[in-house]
Amino acid sequence: MNKMWQGTVMNDSRFVVPASGVMPRHVLCAVGVGLDLDVLNRVVEAAGAGDFIVDELQQEPDPRMRDAFGATLDARRPTRDDEFGDDDWAAVDAHDSVAYVLSQPISQSSAVEVSRQALAVTAALLANGATAVKNESSGVACGRERWLTLADRAATAENDHDLAGALDHAWVVPALLDEDVFYSCGMHLLGEADVELAPGPAAALEQWGEWMTTMDTARYYLLTEQPTRGIRDGEGFRLSPDAPRWIMNRMECERYEEDEFFYNPYGYWRLTPG
Repeated sequence: MNKMWQGTVMNDSRFVVPASGVMPRHVLCAVGVGLDLDVLNRVVEAAGAGDFIVDELQQEPDPRMRDAFGATLDARRPTRDDEFGDDDWAAVDAHDSVAYVLSQPISQSSAVEVSRQALAVTAALLANGATAVKNESSGVACGRERWLTLADRAATAENDHDLAGALDHAWVVPALLDEDVFYSCGMHLLGEADVELAPGPAAALEQWGEWMTTMDTARYYLLTEQPTRGIRDGEGFRLSPDAPRWIMNRMECERYEEDEFFYNPYGYWRLTPG
């Protein structure tokens, strides 16, 4: 998975045109008891400012839901506490209806606002009959109270850093492992490339904590501090002046197909030892 990114950078900026032309979108899956289509349509329309729709309502239990929620929780368990407790599991097990809610296709310039709206929609669903929610587009689930806390953080954020923190915690899996490469999943929902870290054959496992911090910091850098001109291949990145230096190169997303929810048209910024 070493193919250089094939898109085009727009006028020496952070905005890009992916070669694939794929536009991401939020796909929320909400379960509950007796979910009502009219109610769902009304609250999704209001909370999502007209940019979200109820795409489907299944008024019967789906026996796959426990395993589906379990898989999303397992993806973030090593790096993040999603506060999914016994009450949340009981809600999944007791559901008798499943709703799927879609956002509009997300452009790079609209991604942060649409992702903030997605948290508002999640909170509105939980206030109107839904009992558990997961995001199919990045493989994330949180417990009810955690979702409500993140939605409130996003709604009351006073600056870009606060908003980026809430959205990252809501929609991004910080680190998955693909052979000897760590990678994040979900940054396409925020209009950015995901982050890969390839520590190299001489790396020691006890550096795992440092690698995770490096990936976290790199994501926040992309969301809040990258230069107006964007990042260029071969630029260096480090946590502090005396920390190890990493080289950033943008790669194509080849581990997921273009029609898969996890596919990132903006690619990955791969960090390799400098």
